[in-house]
Amino acid sequence: MQWVARLSGFFSAAMVMVVLSPSLQSFPPAEAIRSSQFDGSVRFPGQIAGGARGIAFRRAPSFRNAADCGAGNGTAAANVCDPSLVHIAITLDEEYLRGSVAAVHSVVQHARCPESVFFHFLVSDPGLGDLVRAVFPQLRFKVYYFDPDRVRGLISTSVRQALEQPLNYARNYLAGLLEPCVRRVIYLDSDLVLVDDVAKLWRTDLAGRTVGAPEYCHANFTKYFTARFWSDQRFAGTFAGRRPCYFNTGVMVLDLDRWRQEGYTQRIERWMEIQKSPPGRIYELGSLPPFLLVFAGHVAPIEHRWNQHGLGGDNVLGSCRDLHPGPVSLLHWSGSGKPWARLGAGRPCPLDALWAPFDLYGPAGAGAAEESR
Repeated sequence: MQWVARLSGFFSAAMVMVVLSPSLQSFPPAEAIRSSQFDGSVRFPGQIAGGARGIAFRRAPSFRNAADCGAGNGTAAANVCDPSLVHIAITLDEEYLRGSVAAVHSVVQHARCPESVFFHFLVSDPGLGDLVRAVFPQLRFKVYYFDPDRVRGLISTSVRQALEQPLNYARNYLAGLLEPCVRRVIYLDSDLVLVDDVAKLWRTDLAGRTVGAPEYCHANFTKYFTARFWSDQRFAGTFAGRRPCYFNTGVMVLDLDRWRQEGYTQRIERWMEIQKSPPGRIYELGSLPPFLLVFAGHVAPIEHRWNQHGLGGDNVLGSCRDLHPGPVSLLHWSGSGKPWARLGAGRPCPLDALWAPFDLYGPAGAGAAEESR
């Protein structure tokens, strides 16, 4: 009972924070919004977890550019090479589909120029693009098929099965999948929402670096690698002359021109090959350590407000977490607990209420997203 009382108090405190916090109040939905009415629901006749068929999503409202953005044309056929576009890459799969849709919804809702945002969806099932078009009729996007066989033989076991899915590694191949004219892209995980204009993140100065991300230099960097790694100077020497810090790969600004020139996909793959070869593992946690091996110590630092991560709790049991101190532009439910799963099970964490307004899952006339308007 004490736990219940504590959770209730924490929930109340979180709600007060949302109402009163200047860091959140300063990011209202963009002036670009022209309509706030949901006009029906869309069903996707695909197979989802548990064997049920048919995924229902409400159609998103229309989001238009503000007057100073230009007209925009809001069609998928728009020229992907338009230099005025903000490019975002995100994966779509059935298990995380609800999260991906909410993430897209949060981006366009808070963008001052939503028709100038172009989404690049990485999929193993091309049919998911039809759902995106139905839910977001005016969204500018393109779907890219990622062949799971490309990485299946390179993936090693991790603490969670979700971290072993091939699509989780698609971010390593963005430079080759996207058109050569796309010189920069923001990569976003599917378990996050933005409460700020993504154009601010897009304008990040990478200062000649390939990757920009919030860094966390107080974290215990050594725990991501095994005793074998640290005991072998051929491996441990990788970080010589560098000040490596942990960074979360769920939110990154990538200079694709530099990535292509330096062949970073091949460098990441080489570390994955070493991980799979005898005499054993050199790292833990799936797709993150190869990024750390290649980029840690050479990352353009971005304000922490752009990745308030860890809200999903730890990678084994999950837990309710609070926000880190400071302003908030992006909320990230990294970890094993996902807000849509906890809400659906009737056991939400307090901060899951911040994700719910962007949720478009369910028939028209129901759900937190519609109730918030």
